[in-house]
Amino acid sequence: MTSKPLENYLDVLGPDDIRIKGTRVGLETVIRAFSNGHSPELIQQMYPILTLEQVYATLTYYLQNRTELDEYVRRLDEWAYQQRAKQQENDQPEVIQRLRRQFEQQRPAPTAAP
Repeated sequence: MTSKPLENYLDVLGPDDIRIKGTRVGLETVIRAFSNGHSPELIQQMYPILTLEQVYATLTYYLQNRTELDEYVRRLDEWAYQQRAKQQENDQPEVIQRLRRQFEQQRPAPTAAP
């Protein structure tokens, strides 16, 4: 019996876009569910497009590369936060956007701690 390399379970579409092969489920989705305490079986039930084998392979890959993948998820979270902030700003009337910009310009610069 031969086993597949773990990378055979993933599609790397870009530096910040890794998906479970053959699906649109992002690697970060499985990592977040696992980090929230969900078992591999529950993760597979939550995302029935994934096989249990894919979930276990993804988690094995994560555990072998935890530092790099935690940073990967952190970058995605930061990007999502920035996108939400932009969206909220764009959803506000122009007068509110202008007042916010004025407020930011008037805010004193932070001082260094002694």
